[in-house]
Amino acid sequence: MKYNRILLKLSGESLAGEKRNGIDEIRLEEYARQIKEAVAMGVQIGIVIGGGNIFRGLSGSKKGFDRVKGDQMGMLATVINSLALSSALSAIGQKNRVFTSIRMEPVGELYSKWKAIESMQNGEVAIISGGTGNPFFTTDTASALRAIEIEADAMLKGTRVDGVYTADPEKDPSATRFDTISFDEVYNRGLQVMDLTATTMCKENGLPIVVFDMDRYGNLLKLLSGENVGTLVHV
Repeated sequence: MKYNRILLKLSGESLAGEKRNGIDEIRLEEYARQIKEAVAMGVQIGIVIGGGNIFRGLSGSKKGFDRVKGDQMGMLATVINSLALSSALSAIGQKNRVFTSIRMEPVGELYSKWKAIESMQNGEVAIISGGTGNPFFTTDTASALRAIEIEADAMLKGTRVDGVYTADPEKDPSATRFDTISFDEVYNRGLQVMDLTATTMCKENGLPIVVFDMDRYGNLLKLLSGENVGTLVHV
């Protein structure tokens, strides 16, 4: 087993599946089953999930929303997705607990590092919602922050793309994928692995990131088993 404890960052857009927005129940169940299989391997899992399939604060501010209120709406979108994932995990018998970064009982329990770690040590999946609880920070930054806090061995960023490329593979067919790449090279090449704040936090705290295609069933287990899946971003 490659990692003992991970922070899995899931994309809200990916959760929409073929629907393009909202929640695709088939994709949700696939995610839940992969996560349950990973826990069965003995991996402790914390999860941060985006909210872009429901509302994205930054795009809302471009349409006239107040930025702070828009970001708060985005935080609530991540809570909705987290509750959906919690429900899907519970339906297949995987214990889990939803934490929120701002008080929202009884929707979820107020997040603390110690409660999240205790939850994972007890075999539960710790789903940490609500971003950082502050405006102007993305769920990428929230993922980096929570991964560092819960002392994860790595952040696994599950996306629709199977790694980090020299250019956007959806726009440039000649783009090639990196197996590994350093944080410095990500900066120098101007690659969009995550936003700059999140990337800097990971680099400064020595937290490796693995970017991989979560939408291909089985990839999570392959990655955790040590197979060459996705791109490793390292110090």
